[in-house]
Amino acid sequence: MTAPGTPAARPPAGPEAGAQPAVTWDERPTAWARLVSSVDARRAFAYLVGFLVLAVMTGPSGSSSAPTSGFTGSLFNPRVFWFIGLAVVFWGATTARHRYQARIRAWNDSVLALPRRLMPDKRVRYGFYLALLVFAIIYPMHVSGFWQQVAVQQIGVYVLLTVGLNVVVGYAGLLDLGYVAFYAIGAYSAAFWTGAMPVHLPFHLNPFWTIPLAILAAMMAGVLLGVPTLRLRGDYLAIVTLGFGEIVSIVAQNLTSITGGSGGVLGIPHFSVNLLGVHYTWGLGNLPYYYLLLAFVVLILVLFHSLEESRVGRAWTAVREDEVAAEASGVNVLKYKVMAFAIGASTSGFAGVLTASQVGYIEPQDFTYYLSILILVLVIFGGMGSLPGAVVGAAVLQWFPEFLRLHPLFGFQQQDLYIYLGALLIVMMIFRPEGILPSKRRKREIGLAEHGVGTADAMTTTTAEIQ
Repeated sequence: MTAPGTPAARPPAGPEAGAQPAVTWDERPTAWARLVSSVDARRAFAYLVGFLVLAVMTGPSGSSSAPTSGFTGSLFNPRVFWFIGLAVVFWGATTARHRYQARIRAWNDSVLALPRRLMPDKRVRYGFYLALLVFAIIYPMHVSGFWQQVAVQQIGVYVLLTVGLNVVVGYAGLLDLGYVAFYAIGAYSAAFWTGAMPVHLPFHLNPFWTIPLAILAAMMAGVLLGVPTLRLRGDYLAIVTLGFGEIVSIVAQNLTSITGGSGGVLGIPHFSVNLLGVHYTWGLGNLPYYYLLLAFVVLILVLFHSLEESRVGRAWTAVREDEVAAEASGVNVLKYKVMAFAIGASTSGFAGVLTASQVGYIEPQDFTYYLSILILVLVIFGGMGSLPGAVVGAAVLQWFPEFLRLHPLFGFQQQDLYIYLGALLIVMMIFRPEGILPSKRRKREIGLAEHGVGTADAMTTTTAEIQ
């Protein structure tokens, strides 16, 4: 034993005592190795490679005589610096988000503190909605005819389609990849009842009277599709609905004697009013159709909001979160699934009538499956289960391509549109997976999933876990 006050003996420093051998200068990691191994460097490299690939994909095409001209024309062109700049911007944003997450969240909470405190007040909320409505009424009067057409054919119609699909996907949690079929049914119903199709009745109806008939036809198609197939779930249901959409498109293209075939249907009359001495025809103008669309969109938003807060909406929520638990609780799952399909199809049917009446011409190529995918992207981008999100998602993503068409960015070409939209959607899924304006329930589910409680679809979340 060591005497008190005597320093403890140190163990020998030899290899037999387990000492670590000294590291020579050559074995130490270099500054380059430390840089490459860092997370920030790997992230920067990934962004740079990704945006360079995007530059090549959106650049000029090669040819058989010069197969590498596509690469050289893309990577050795001044436009490549735009993509390098974007890579730097996204890298910086991602790095700042990870390093200063607490500060960013605190700043975001301070900015949104006032709106969060005021919006629960009904007077403030309704005043805000009224201001938006006044803006929507006045603004189109002061823009060019091109943007008025965009507001009708690209934004207004797709807002209707997105709001309808949001009922199916966002409220009830059903993946529908054949939603465009109801759009086609509404359009061909308008053509049939107005006498524009090769097969028609001995009498013709005013296009306004075809609206309830087209909506009814679309809803009946939703019921006929839903009753035998909605016992399926997930991917199986998606494949069935995709097949239904393809069947409708193929039938419209091949039944030439009934639907006009690939040549389409011409001569669909415009909306007109002949009532109590009032005679008005919508004609080819965009503004009359815009205000008609606006009136129906406001009405549908009010009805769907009331439906979301009703017993039906709560049943859809239960089905979306857990079908087994909902059925065990007494919810008629099949009934509410079919109801979601029928109600979602109704807005699509009306959109088909309005498109057919304004353009006066429809063809099967207007209702291909990629349109269903686009509408689904609009729902996801805006925020599933959120009516404001569906409206904003459709408005932003339908306005964006027209803006790029007038003001090309980074060498934008029309054939590259879906590359840009796909990249935008990927960015959204990374930084804001719940969408632009998510519903409170969806935002809470994703927040719980990020903390390891349940999943983003709330399929495994229990009350005990939430508490």
